[in-house]
Amino acid sequence: MTDDALIHDPDGGLPRLLAIMARLRDPVTGCPWDIEQDFASIAPYTIEEAYEVADAIERQDWAELEGELGDLLLQVVYHSQMAQEAGLFSFDSVARRVSDKMVARHPHVFGAESRDKSAAQQTVDWERIKAAERAAAAQKGVLDGVAVGLPALLRAVKLQKRAARVGFDWPDVGQVIDKITEEARELTEARDSLTQAEITEEFGDMLFVMANLARHLDVDPEAALRAANTKFTRRFQYIEQELAARGSSPAQSDLAEMDGLWNAAKRVEKQGKARSRGARRQSDKFIQVLTRQKNSDLDKSS
Repeated sequence: MTDDALIHDPDGGLPRLLAIMARLRDPVTGCPWDIEQDFASIAPYTIEEAYEVADAIERQDWAELEGELGDLLLQVVYHSQMAQEAGLFSFDSVARRVSDKMVARHPHVFGAESRDKSAAQQTVDWERIKAAERAAAAQKGVLDGVAVGLPALLRAVKLQKRAARVGFDWPDVGQVIDKITEEARELTEARDSLTQAEITEEFGDMLFVMANLARHLDVDPEAALRAANTKFTRRFQYIEQELAARGSSPAQSDLAEMDGLWNAAKRVEKQGKARSRGARRQSDKFIQVLTRQKNSDLDKSS
């Protein structure tokens, strides 16, 4: 099949996408914008697409998730095409490398090791294998290999996990909370005497400890903050809708009125949750009744 035929074949699959990207980057017949791009200029789009995948999952929009995963796959293909042009690596070598990694990291699935392990033991084995990989890559420091470009909260958690492996960690969550209280008090007491740079540093210290608290509580801080953002958006939209029904808007309102509507939004959410819990309880009771009836019928027939 020619490249043109493959590019226009709706069933061409991954080879079709690779051919499309190669054509887009062709210095003679390609797209001027795509030709001008490099790793650095495309990287922000890669990060953006990953977040859009997470957003679709958060909203459980599975139709949109399909499209967002395609956009993210395009980023992998884009970087691989640029790398192939530069003689660095190819899409096939990327796929081969990650496949080799998955096989090596799962000897209980693809090798001779027993699958009779707890999830905790598998996690220990996974970390041991990754440590060996870092050693092979000449990463000697405990924190080597934690990507600088990660979202700050995620990187903070990863740094703390690495340090905790060698014993540099608070043994009790209460000590983490005490540290947060201490950092907040220091920032509050000194904010009028500190420079903006010093305030930023102190605030960063407090966020770092908050990330540590999330780790101790087994909470994903990025997911928690996304959920808080969603909740804030939902409640503020309620304020806008209620004000619009009154012929007003946030710009025409005041804090007291909007705060009252905010509390009303919270009450509406609480009532909705209560109804949802009640519906689940009714459903559970119904299933229990059906199960008892089925068991009774089976007893009578035996």
